[in-house]
Order: sequence, then C-alpha cells, then structure tokens
Amino acid sequence: MYSVMTPAERVVSVQVDAGYKDIATLLGEHGVSAAPVLDADGHVVGVVSEEDLLAKESRVESGEPGRHENPFAGRAKRRVLHKAAGITASELMTKPPVTIGAHEDVVQAARMMVDRHVKRLVVTDARGGLRGVISRRDVLKVFARSDEAIRSEIVEDVVRGTFWINPATMDIRVEDGVVRLRGHMETWGEAEAICGMVRRTDGVVAVVNEISYDHDDSRPEARKTGPFGIFRR
Repeated sequence: MYSVMTPAERVVSVQVDAGYKDIATLLGEHGVSAAPVLDADGHVVGVVSEEDLLAKESRVESGEPGRHENPFAGRAKRRVLHKAAGITASELMTKPPVTIGAHEDVVQAARMMVDRHVKRLVVTDARGGLRGVISRRDVLKVFARSDEAIRSEIVEDVVRGTFWINPATMDIRVEDGVVRLRGHMETWGEAEAICGMVRRTDGVVAVVNEISYDHDDSRPEARKTGPFGIFRR
C-alpha cells in the first residue's frame, strides 16, 4: 500500500469545524474532489466531497428551507436534506469513512472500492490516524509494472524469501501480468499458499497454477486429529 498511496503529508484534509466556504476553497485550490475529516486527536471521522457540498447547492436552488424537512421522506433523502443544511465539515461529511489499513495489499483495496462503490479509500493506522489516501488511479498504476519487475519480486520475495524454495526448481513465467507457475510441492496446501502470495504481488493480473503435488490435504479424509491438533497422515 505504501508504494502507491498518497502519503498523509501530501493529503488535503480538514478539521471537523472547517466551514463550507473554506472546504470548497481548499478542494478547488488543490484540485481534489474530496478530503478526509479529522477530529481534534487526528482520527479520521469522515470524508467531505464535492458531492457533499453540492447537496447544499441543490437545496438552495430548490428553495427548500432546512427546517421543513418531510417527516415521511425516506432515510436516504432525510440524510441528504440534513447534510444540505450543514455548514461545517462535521455536518457535511459522509460517515463513517471507508478506510483500509496501511499494511493491506492493493488487491484488497481494489476489491473494497468495487464492493463499496467508492473512488478512493482513506488509509489509516491501528488507531484510526491518517496515513494516506489511495485512489482508483493509484490502484491502476500498479498494473503498469513490467513483467520483469513482477517476476523478480516473485522470485526473490515470495519463492526464495518467504518459502525458502530454490527458484531453479520452479518455472516462473510472466506475460502481460499473467503469471504461470510450474513446479512440484509436497501438498496441495503448499501449492495454494505460494499461489496466494503470488496473486497479491503488485501488478499481477492473474495466476495460472500448474504446480503439481503429492498429497491433496484439502480433503477431510486426508487429515486426522492428534493430541496437538490437526496434521496430515
């Protein structure tokens, strides 16, 4: 995540008490469409976007006064009406923010963006502090990596560094981001583990798993329980 996100020191953020005009000016000056909202302790409590600000403009244009909200309006509409009446970041922002941990991988970030229908994610630390922002464009940059760079990371960090396997015993090929793995493992689980890590390597579009194995430990009958837990026969 660190390699592609915009770090906190370069992220445009606002405090909860920031006013409407100040927020609009800040977004315009920096050419961004949204900003994380921070409380007094630096925790991310929401995100205020151009869409949030435009809700007020729509309300003003319609001439609908804030104090005459329809009690029978749907929850979503009432939320928009309430937001349109706001004048500070805490009233205008969308909450809770959609966040992701700094140590999550880019694939997880992409999945969250699709699942939550958002254009960006706020990256936070374990305490909810701002670490950065990652956008759709940042995610797509990852897939611009060269095949050579992808293969080198797989060989050094995954095969040799994590699994302590001699890369010479495997056939690892990368073409247009698609990784083809050939080799031999003792178990199905080991083959799947290495493929899982390869899939999470930045720039990998897909993995073709052609690793053979001696034992299929995915089947219940291939396992049995002993005094120290579950182990293979």
